[in-house]
Amino acid sequence: MDDPEAASEGGRQRPDVRFQSRVAAVSVPAVSGTRLTLPGVMDDEGRVDESRLRMHIFKNGGVSPSERGLAWRFLFGMYPCGSTALERSLLQEQLVVRYQVMKRRWQQFLPSTVQIHLNGTDAELLAGVRYFDQRQAHVQQQTQDQSEEIRERLAFLELQAQILFERVTFDQRELREAIRIIDKDVPRTSRDLSYYQGEGLGNLLVLRDILITYAAFHPEVSYAQGMNDLCSRFLEVLDSEVDTFWSFSCYMEKFSKDFRADGLRRKIELEADLLKELDPQLYEHLVTDSMESFAFCHRWLLLGFQREFEHCDALRLFEILSCDHLELISQKVERARYQERLVQKWNTEDCSEAELRTINTDFTFELFICAAILLENRESLLQCRDDAQLIQFTSSLQGTLDLNSILEKAESHLYNYCKRCTWDYMSGQCSADESRGEDFLLLLRGLLVLK
Repeated sequence: MDDPEAASEGGRQRPDVRFQSRVAAVSVPAVSGTRLTLPGVMDDEGRVDESRLRMHIFKNGGVSPSERGLAWRFLFGMYPCGSTALERSLLQEQLVVRYQVMKRRWQQFLPSTVQIHLNGTDAELLAGVRYFDQRQAHVQQQTQDQSEEIRERLAFLELQAQILFERVTFDQRELREAIRIIDKDVPRTSRDLSYYQGEGLGNLLVLRDILITYAAFHPEVSYAQGMNDLCSRFLEVLDSEVDTFWSFSCYMEKFSKDFRADGLRRKIELEADLLKELDPQLYEHLVTDSMESFAFCHRWLLLGFQREFEHCDALRLFEILSCDHLELISQKVERARYQERLVQKWNTEDCSEAELRTINTDFTFELFICAAILLENRESLLQCRDDAQLIQFTSSLQGTLDLNSILEKAESHLYNYCKRCTWDYMSGQCSADESRGEDFLLLLRGLLVLK
């Protein structure tokens, strides 16, 4: 089992050995030139083959802790996969300056919110503020020690960033409300992890600044409860304030809808639809007593099963779910089905267009993970008679699930689901010979790369 401490070390590369702190760096520029050692993933100039990276993550159940920090910067889009090491070093400077300008904008707009307001009862977090302030002082000293050439280059980048963001306006009431909720959630975030203990308590203040900056510049999303837990895993792995902000922002471009009521409702409805496909009896039981909302799956799907597995396994699962391998499979399977239809259309004279069952490409891999957990605990779930019993039972699963076992079951359910859809197609009005059906399933199994 991976060491959770090692996961945070995957993104930790300190350029200044004279100052050692457990509070995350503002930026880790050395990472931009680091090489991934994953076979066939990075070329000589540092470009990453994105499809190979995603395939490697899925086939190998994640990446090693030593590679995780760099791999996530590509996986979540902070670094373009087509960029060279030199291009990334220039991009890193630009991202640092832009983040600092954005952060300074909201701090100048609401100066009273720059410091978190504590009630004095959390002595540990009060110490964390001190560690954070020490880190800030060190950053200022580093800035003063920069060469004239670097200062001039950064000044030009800062001017560009100021022009870019000068027209951004803030809604004072909405931003204050977001900060109020952030200040309520952040002190309770991941306090059981060593990364946020001792001197690492200062990382909670880093997390706070990242979340406020995101909320200020993404008012259509702002802040919702759960984002703190999600962002904290980025900070732990990347160990950089700037890199965490941009990676988290890229992630939220795709998944921010999950934090809205309609987005999460849609995901829960899809989970119910999938369970109906896989186990109609269990589905009927869960909806019998007004449990059609599947509300007990809310936290699982919102946070990517962050609390259901051991912490190091939860990080692995997060990157597996984020590699989008299932979505690529769905596209390939549908393409193969389309090609098969074309063949039969030309080879069968009396073949008419028929409504054939298709693979639901909205069934993402996280839904199969959720279904695998439900089916593994089928007997216990069948004994639950109301929502309270369901929530109590699912809460008892926290930290107890075996990731490798759940992954195998989820892949198996995915294969069987696609297999049924395939045979539904093969038994359509356009009759096909049996060998074609076997060939198609062989292709499908190869795409899934089941262990």
